[in-house]
Amino acid sequence: MSRSDAPPHIPWWKDAVVYQIYPRSFQDSNGDGIGDLRGILRRLDYLKRLGVDVLWLSPIYASPNDDNGYDISDYRAIMPEFGTMADFEELLREAHARGLKIMLDLVVNHTSDEHPWFIESRASPESSKRDYYIWKKAQNGQPPTRWQSFFSGSVWEKDERSGEFYLHLFSRKQPDLNWENPTVRREVYDMMRFWLDKGVDGWRMDTINMLSKPSHYPEGRPIPGTTLTEGQPHFLNGPRIHEFLQEMHREVLAHYDVMTVGETPGVTPAEGSLYCGAERGELNMVFHFEHVFLGDETAERGKWSNPPLRLPDIKHVLARWQTELHGRGWNSLYWDNHDQPRAVSRFGNDREYRVESAKMLCTVLLFMQGTPYIYQGQELGMTNVSFESISHYKDIETLNAYKVLRDEHGWDDARVLAGVYARGRDNARTPMHWSGGANAGFTEGTPWIALNPNYPDINAEAAEADPHSVWHHYRDTIALRKALPVVRDGTFTLLDPGHPTVFSYIREDAHTRLLVAGHFHGQTETYRIPPEFADGEVLSNNYPSLEGTQELHLRPYQAVVIRAR
Repeated sequence: MSRSDAPPHIPWWKDAVVYQIYPRSFQDSNGDGIGDLRGILRRLDYLKRLGVDVLWLSPIYASPNDDNGYDISDYRAIMPEFGTMADFEELLREAHARGLKIMLDLVVNHTSDEHPWFIESRASPESSKRDYYIWKKAQNGQPPTRWQSFFSGSVWEKDERSGEFYLHLFSRKQPDLNWENPTVRREVYDMMRFWLDKGVDGWRMDTINMLSKPSHYPEGRPIPGTTLTEGQPHFLNGPRIHEFLQEMHREVLAHYDVMTVGETPGVTPAEGSLYCGAERGELNMVFHFEHVFLGDETAERGKWSNPPLRLPDIKHVLARWQTELHGRGWNSLYWDNHDQPRAVSRFGNDREYRVESAKMLCTVLLFMQGTPYIYQGQELGMTNVSFESISHYKDIETLNAYKVLRDEHGWDDARVLAGVYARGRDNARTPMHWSGGANAGFTEGTPWIALNPNYPDINAEAAEADPHSVWHHYRDTIALRKALPVVRDGTFTLLDPGHPTVFSYIREDAHTRLLVAGHFHGQTETYRIPPEFADGEVLSNNYPSLEGTQELHLRPYQAVVIRAR
């Protein structure tokens, strides 16, 4: 076979399924109530049985935990609560021995204010590290802009010693790094090599499209009641972002066989293709947020108002990314993660049809083109939690929003908690349900955050023992996806975009045509399918049978995959 006749090289991450682990809530091994690295090590065989390929660990670095590890005080040290560097190296070895890869979080838009760089930067305007961060002089005692942070309040924090302000797009304890400084960039690249040389297999890059900031900060007024501001056009997809990422790729990533995914809020498919176009030398794929933020930007109080979802809107967003990125970049596929509520509670029915809707969401997601991401507990159909009072919640975003919504907007407790129950980040951060025993098998101590009380009914031990469980549907769907090259390579065609309850699409290549149909409703729906699928082979079905041929009688939250003969 000549070189020109050789099959094209397919990067390994295009066939991979990623499982996200939130270490604090996954498995505790020493009884302190906090998940840790040895706990993850204990569950590697479970993850291998599920059929996933890559484990993405949310931050494990040293941190004071203002934002649960996304405020890093030492990039080259393990958070003591999670274990030691020796524990991590053992986890990496044991994962690799099972054919599992490890991907870490790269959090370099900001550090902790307890990082030595910032301590030195803050010490004096003449400090050699002053320019590691973004400092601005006060304007008549006022901050440079009125932009609001993602966690409420101003993005500017005044340093009383110098009278200057530093920028923080998130918590005041998360000062933004100055990526205009080449020394900062070199420090980051050296840190990345440190982990990659240990054998780490990739990076999920936190808020990566926020690295490039403007040199001038024009005045902006916050949109009342939300964290969205006039500042975002200036720091999302900023002026040098692609230059910085191409430099990162050239200096670091191109020298390792790793996968990269960038968290890029606010990107369109056209912008996404700039980040992950195969010839651009930046990232492999991006996380967009259009489907999980639907309605939030125009709601009275953003996501806390929890605007209703319409299936045609969800289909429009996901289909646009499937078609516009096809051949130009690579999609990442997800319903939930550590920052989102539980998928079955947001997009499905977490009560009478929890099992059916969790399976349906699995099918609809995993047969699209792109790399799927499964968040811990998603494979069990874990649900949102409704704690009795705000005192049970731990997340800084939720606690800040509670204060703002009550003090500035006059919401009562019931109204605030309704928003928290629906959209709060702690919904995803309650401990993993391993069994129906004490503390769901998560810890022998007191969990750092309360458990969802439904764990006796929803847990991994029971799910693995039940061949009809959500867990088995995920395992079978992962295996089926990997057996069908059309899922990786084929085109995507949305059917019936305006249908209010059925999400259906066709995946097609030169050899195979698949119909995927998911019913997002609790009543039976008669749905007509293209004739070529009427006598097709049913490859996947979350019910025991399928009624109808060309007119399918889809039961509540039913999902089917049919291959045309």
